[in-house]
Amino acid sequence: MSNFLTTFRGELAALLAAAFWTISSVLYSRLGQRISPFQLTVIKGTLAIAMILMTLGLRGMLVPEIPTFSLLFLALSGIIGISWGDTAFFQTLNRLGPRRTLLVQTLAPSLTALLAAIFLGELLTILDICGIGLILFGVTWVVGDRVGETSTEAQNISEGVVWGAIAALSHAGGAILSRAALAETTTSPLSAALVRLVAGVVVLPLWMLWLPAERRVEWKPVRSGRIWGILIVAAFIGTYLAIWLQQTSLKFAPAGISQTLSATSPLFVLPIAAWTGEKIGIRAVLGAIAAVAGVSLLFA
Repeated sequence: MSNFLTTFRGELAALLAAAFWTISSVLYSRLGQRISPFQLTVIKGTLAIAMILMTLGLRGMLVPEIPTFSLLFLALSGIIGISWGDTAFFQTLNRLGPRRTLLVQTLAPSLTALLAAIFLGELLTILDICGIGLILFGVTWVVGDRVGETSTEAQNISEGVVWGAIAALSHAGGAILSRAALAETTTSPLSAALVRLVAGVVVLPLWMLWLPAERRVEWKPVRSGRIWGILIVAAFIGTYLAIWLQQTSLKFAPAGISQTLSATSPLFVLPIAAWTGEKIGIRAVLGAIAAVAGVSLLFA
């Protein structure tokens, strides 16, 4: 058992990160349109930074030692993957709704695998490619089971797809940079998560100041204790824990596999939906079975 956990710690971390992202997505969906994507990215990132600093302080690692090239790559990863990627993701969510957004985001693992092969020389085995293909096929079926069900999800399609493509490409680029910074270095995943978040959060306000006044997003104070409660819990689960796990995955598993397993969030939505009494279609069940079969190939 311990051998299994050591050998597949990167893959297991990615699956756990996907589960945490599912929970946080449910929480973020409750915020609706009350907080802008820009503001949401900054707030959740700032809360997670505070949590990571507290953790590092308790571990006596408040100023972590990171090689210069890793620091640069992680900072770029934060700017691209968090500042641009997360903001674009929330823009997509607002325009397409959760199901179509997750469908578009299945582009990210394929892009990551392609970029990893080109820039990192990480060529996947036939078994890995078959596993990734099955997972993406299964996730697409799960997400697409009831797409188009509501009028809200049918709005702003073309705009949402553009934002979704930007988010997918940004997340893929951020993953590649993180993998390059972490693989075969002594940089810890938690320190990497801190650098990525700081870079992502700092750049966003600077980017907003650079924009013309008419295109800037108004910052609205959050006065509701209930909203702050949701934000804190979601930031703890979906940013602090999930990004720590994501960086752990990118340190110990190939980028394409890590991103594919991280994209299995829709599978974890199914038990939540069933628990709340939502009817699960046969297409979703078959998609989940295909995806689980794909995951088993990656652990073969």
